[in-house]
Amino acid sequence: MKKQLKQLIKTVTAGVLLMALLAGCGTPQSSSDNEAGLTRIIVADAKTTHHLNLYVAKELGLFEKYNLDVEIISTEDNAASRDLVVSGGADVFWTCPTTAIAAIANGAPLKTIAQVKKPCTSVLLVPTDSPIKTLADLDGKEIAGISPTCEAVISLAVAAGAVGAEFELQRLAGGPAIAALEAGAVDGAILEEPSASIAELLGYTVLFREVAENIPCRTINASDSILAANPEQLKDFIKAIDEANEIILADPIAENIVTIAADYTGAPEDAIINGNDLLKFRIALDTDGLKALADELIILDNIKENPEDSMFSDVFKGVTW
Repeated sequence: MKKQLKQLIKTVTAGVLLMALLAGCGTPQSSSDNEAGLTRIIVADAKTTHHLNLYVAKELGLFEKYNLDVEIISTEDNAASRDLVVSGGADVFWTCPTTAIAAIANGAPLKTIAQVKKPCTSVLLVPTDSPIKTLADLDGKEIAGISPTCEAVISLAVAAGAVGAEFELQRLAGGPAIAALEAGAVDGAILEEPSASIAELLGYTVLFREVAENIPCRTINASDSILAANPEQLKDFIKAIDEANEIILADPIAENIVTIAADYTGAPEDAIINGNDLLKFRIALDTDGLKALADELIILDNIKENPEDSMFSDVFKGVTW
């Protein structure tokens, strides 16, 4: 597994470095003031219920309250969101923290400005008759997961390693991972919401939720360009997100919240209702947790050194960290 992980990680690292080089070639910054006098901010987004605070802020008019014109550009995945921001096609993106940490450590012109939520809500799901009962039982098992650098995969691998177990990772997530479970092609799948709830509602069993309880999940990240050009407007952007957080946390399964989540992500409403209360939205950065994830990326040979506080924006010091 370790050799396979290192090869996959080196490919990702090379892509990040290429995008960082492209960003230095004079690509125009995307943020601007529109005709109505609103500051335009473009968000690159791989749609998921983990980004629900973005959608709620957009749909409930919270950005306009702060004189912001926010456009959301859909992307295929977190890496594509990162690349669009690095290349100057967007200003901000939500992502799994390791995607941003690796990019920043490898020279991309980005900073992490806020946490989206904590803890990580990705969990291992197995069939009800699975022989996997303890972490030691993971030894030699085939487990589906989105990426070797996903914080949930890292957390489970570290926990299993502590008891002498090592599993084989099959790079699958969401629907394909659930299909592999149903076909018996894997022994378990590490799934995030709402896929975890979809699998749970199908009868699969959640294991080891406690493994990720202290792991920060998802961060909001911005290009160095917008941080330099519109720092106060970006702070207002985060204020709008925080207001959306309060609305969601007050009633995670309110009809309008579930409708917004379903409309943006296409996820089934029953899965949204089952798992939405697990998404503990916030803006305060878990700096210690993010630095600890960076240390794990060093062990995986994904980055050479921990960026420490340099991964965070000075503009947001005293605001989100």
